[in-house]
Formats: sequence, C-alpha cells, structure tokens
Amino acid sequence: MLSSKRGELPSEFFAFANEIVPALATIIENLARAQRELLRVADSIPADHWKTKPAEGQWSAGELICHLSAVERFILSRTDRLLQNPPKPVPFYKRFHVPMMIVEARVIRRKAPAAVEPRMVGEKEEMLAELRGVRERTLAFIEETKGRDLREYNMPHPFLGTLNAYDWLQFIASHEIRHRKQMREIADSLPKTVIGFV
Repeated sequence: MLSSKRGELPSEFFAFANEIVPALATIIENLARAQRELLRVADSIPADHWKTKPAEGQWSAGELICHLSAVERFILSRTDRLLQNPPKPVPFYKRFHVPMMIVEARVIRRKAPAAVEPRMVGEKEEMLAELRGVRERTLAFIEETKGRDLREYNMPHPFLGTLNAYDWLQFIASHEIRHRKQMREIADSLPKTVIGFV
C-alpha cells in the first residue's frame, strides 16, 4: 500500500473518500427528501380514512406505509447480512441496471412481491412512527459503514438488475418517491370534504 503525506493512511483511502463521501451525502439527502415529501402527503389523509382503499384491489394509505416499512427493513437486513462476508465478484456486464428514475417515474406498474396482511396495518401515527424508526436504522447503518467501500457488495433486484449496496440505499429513496405518488393518488380519491390541505 502506498503511504500518504496526510498520515499513515494509504492514498487509496483518500481516493475512496473523495469519491464515496459525496455520493453518500447525496443518498442521505435523497432519503430525507423522499420521506419528508411522503409524510407531507400522508399527513393529508385523516386517521379515520387511513385504512380506506380507494378501490377494490388497491392499497389503503396504511397498507402503503406498511409496505414501505417492510421493504426498507428487508433491504437493510439483507445488506447487513451481505456485509458479514467478503464481497463476491460480479462480472462487469452484470453491473448495469435499470436507472432509478424508472423506479421513481411510476410509469411501469409492478405488483408487490408479497401482499400486505390487513392485520399488519395499524393506526396512522403508530405506522408513521414505525416508518421513521426504520429510516433511523437505515441512517445508523450508513453511519456505521461509511468508512467501508460498499461498491463491491452486490445483490440482484428482480426487475432492476444487480445493485451494489449504495444502489440499494438509493433504491429505498426512489421506492419511497414512487409510492409518494401513489399516496397522492389515494389522497385524491378520498372525498374532498375529508382531505386536509397539503
């Protein structure tokens, strides 16, 4: 390893830090913005309509928040497990994936891999607190791993392709942006007399 004038750390560390730290800052900013905007729309849905489905076969606001919490928890758990072992090499051609803007656009509708069980849908404030708690754990995970290069840790996504750990963290924000649009559709479908102002 090459040493650096900045101390005993190798120069590769500074190249890594200069490249990854700005990317992490962007991911953290995207996570904050996505959740802030989602919660703003969720606040417009009265608690007594939290479990109201806009139509048969569509999710209520509560089911949507349940889904977001479950997906973020699942990604965090899988990523944490992935980092317990050395990274496995992924061929260059498999590192390409569908851009996150496709996730956010909500142009292509996807069916969730697992249905939300009605018994898992709680009261509005309880569920929003749970969503915020999951996000706190995600941010703690980012803080705990910020000294490591997570680009070599990869997991497949069934639609997007192979994503590295940073891509998965960005996916959480993009997924939340996608569902914010769905939350807006739910809010717009409720009777106008019960909708709060956004």
